[in-house]
Amino acid sequence: MLHELQQTIGYTFAQPELLRQAVTHSSYTNEHRSPRTCCNERLEFLGDAVLELSSSECLYERYPEQPEGELTKLRASIVCEPTLAQCARAIRLGDYLQLGKGEDATGGRLRDSILSDAFESVIGAIYLDGGFTSAKEFVLRFVMNDIEHKKLFFDSKTILQEKVQSGTLGELAYELIGEEGPDHNKIFTSQVRIGGKAYGTGRGRTKKLAEQDAAYRTILDLNNRSKTDVLKKD
Repeated sequence: MLHELQQTIGYTFAQPELLRQAVTHSSYTNEHRSPRTCCNERLEFLGDAVLELSSSECLYERYPEQPEGELTKLRASIVCEPTLAQCARAIRLGDYLQLGKGEDATGGRLRDSILSDAFESVIGAIYLDGGFTSAKEFVLRFVMNDIEHKKLFFDSKTILQEKVQSGTLGELAYELIGEEGPDHNKIFTSQVRIGGKAYGTGRGRTKKLAEQDAAYRTILDLNNRSKTDVLKKD
């Protein structure tokens, strides 16, 4: 199965055991009474540093007019847990994780924290296997692509609040309109309401992420309309 993952990410490991360790969660090593160092935590530690450096270099070169503070905010929106979890889902990393039975049964393959940690572990594994250039290429391909949409998603609730406040549509609110699944693996559905009118609907594994998704979808919708039509009362 790891051969499929290597095809997906476009990188073949000279030391495939590094990739195997990168997808091994601590719950798996605990269950099999393996040494703690056999899980992906050390690779995550390394991958986090490689990600910070490579993303910082990319932003520094791509946005020469931006001051340090703005670059820091932009980097934070890209390397945060929800965004990295999205990156992990894009390569179906959850399918390849080695988890303990309990962690697997409670939705570990879908959990943002586990996915984002594993994604950083893969970066660390590529760095050890092929050096910084290979790791940076992976980051540029799977993390630093579509930066503006990642930033928009990260800041979606703040951006939407500012849009609403600048117009006369009315008060912004989020309504929880659905939840499904067992307690340990719920999916929440939230809807944006502005002045009592329904706008975008979003889903997420927490209420906060559902609201964030709803805000993001609302912004995309509003951006597709004319500003005159959006920022006036019906």
